[in-house]
Amino acid sequence: MPPIPKKYLIALAAVAALLLGWFAFAAWADYARDGAEKIATYSDLVAAAERGDIASVTFRGDGAHAVTPDGQRLRAVVPVTDDLLKELRGRKIAIAFEEDAGGLVSGTVSVLEKLAPFLVIGLLIGALLLSGGQFLGGSRATRVRPSDTGTVFADVAGVDEAKDELRETVEFLRDPRRFAMAGARVPKGILLVGPPGTGKTMLAKAAAGEAGVPFFTVSGSDFVEMFVGLGAARVRSVFKTARAAAPCLLFIDEVDALAGKRGESNSHSEREQTLNQLLVEMDGIVNGGVNGGEVVVIAATNRAEMLDPAVTRPGRFDRHIHVALPDVAGREAILDVHAGRLRLAPDVCVRTVARGTPGFSGAELANLTNEAALSAARNGRVIVGMADFEAAKDRVLMGNERRSLALSSHERRLTAYHEAGHALVSIRCPEADPIHKATIIPRGRALGMVVRLPEGDRVSVSRAKLLADIAVAMAGRAAEDLVFGPDAVTTGAEADFRAATDLARRMVTAWGMSDAIGYVAHAGNDPAVVRSERTAWRIDEEVRRITDEGMERARRILATDRVALERITAALLERETLSGDEIGALAAEERETEAA
Repeated sequence: MPPIPKKYLIALAAVAALLLGWFAFAAWADYARDGAEKIATYSDLVAAAERGDIASVTFRGDGAHAVTPDGQRLRAVVPVTDDLLKELRGRKIAIAFEEDAGGLVSGTVSVLEKLAPFLVIGLLIGALLLSGGQFLGGSRATRVRPSDTGTVFADVAGVDEAKDELRETVEFLRDPRRFAMAGARVPKGILLVGPPGTGKTMLAKAAAGEAGVPFFTVSGSDFVEMFVGLGAARVRSVFKTARAAAPCLLFIDEVDALAGKRGESNSHSEREQTLNQLLVEMDGIVNGGVNGGEVVVIAATNRAEMLDPAVTRPGRFDRHIHVALPDVAGREAILDVHAGRLRLAPDVCVRTVARGTPGFSGAELANLTNEAALSAARNGRVIVGMADFEAAKDRVLMGNERRSLALSSHERRLTAYHEAGHALVSIRCPEADPIHKATIIPRGRALGMVVRLPEGDRVSVSRAKLLADIAVAMAGRAAEDLVFGPDAVTTGAEADFRAATDLARRMVTAWGMSDAIGYVAHAGNDPAVVRSERTAWRIDEEVRRITDEGMERARRILATDRVALERITAALLERETLSGDEIGALAAEERETEAA
């Protein structure tokens, strides 16, 4: 919540002072009216009446207010009874009844009780006003001054192509006159598209830091409101704030929350109205004049397919920059940036770490570096070694060790056979990725696992590779069945079956790798695509055929190399964790024995 403006604090203090002053005055007035009265009991009042010391009695509220002949006033809390009235009348005492109007204090409290619901509603409205800025539709954009950005292109590694695309925008913000004189116009909007953690937000900050202009950041979800019209008002306010600070950069993170396709099932009138206002505001941005006043909108998303076509067309988000996962050179550059803050041992090879982390994003590499530093600190060291990076990679890939989980000897043996099955089939399938490590130490939610890492970055995947991956996934259950029998298999293969089924279904429905279905795309949830029951049945049959063939392939390999399976299992039971090289040596040793 933003800080409360000073003028509101002054107003609240003035109201509080007025209320306190009024209560002080009311208390004084009540005392002036009733403070001179002497408190008396019921017996005192009756005795005074019998003595003739009472001139008049006024009953008001729950008390009797008496006046003596000499003007002294008495007050007694007494019930109004017939006997008392008869006694007073018999003494020729004047009797009066008045409605208790209460004092100023009680009257004020009564009024406040009646106004309490309205005061509560007013406070809630005030909180809403302050939470959204000066108005409900106020800007939620956070302004970062150029000196506070603290990020330049040199701080962003592994995305050289994206940096080159943004440099032109930076040059325009630095010297708009040069581009305007050539008749060029900077893109109104730049859309950064890529998986999570690839550095899209950091790129936008670096662009602002390089250009030396103010940087406004806001999330797409900040515009989505439950009250109709507030989202559109907030869009207007954000762009008004940005124009007032031009030249500047406006960064909208997770723009798909704001600019999703209209007409979808999750769309509604408020969301569409907010999107329409965004389109209008971007149409109102006029960049390219010689006098400055430029506002460049940079948006980021990892779901570009969810965006409305009106947003991504030229004239709004003119330029689309794909921020991909870094390759091995990019990962090495990212690791150099993060490892530069650590004290590294001589045995640390950043390139080796980069080669062993294919598919890692920049954020995951930063986390890996931090985990390595934590590993060194846990062991009482300030210098980070290669063993710390290996431990960090295992922690990221496989989860935390759960050594406190006690497994029975049978469960431990069954887990070892399960993981040995995965490992052996992976080695015997040349298309499968090499094994990084196998373990029967429980990590995360798994009792054991085999981690495989590709040798390099892969752009596409072959059909042979996919079939090998399915066979490897089925190998754990195949090993359980081979060694313990069909009635002793366990639920440990659930995740394996899910992964194999997903690959097989995508082969059939998305990648055209089934002769029975053909080269037809059936994947996705597009409501315009209607499948017949026969087609759906054939797809299920093809998925079943592919997974069954993968299971048979795994069974053949394990039955043929039963001795290698036993050797790997025994090593896992003895050492609990084996590297890929150790598993490969155990499998090769069996082959060499057979050849001899």
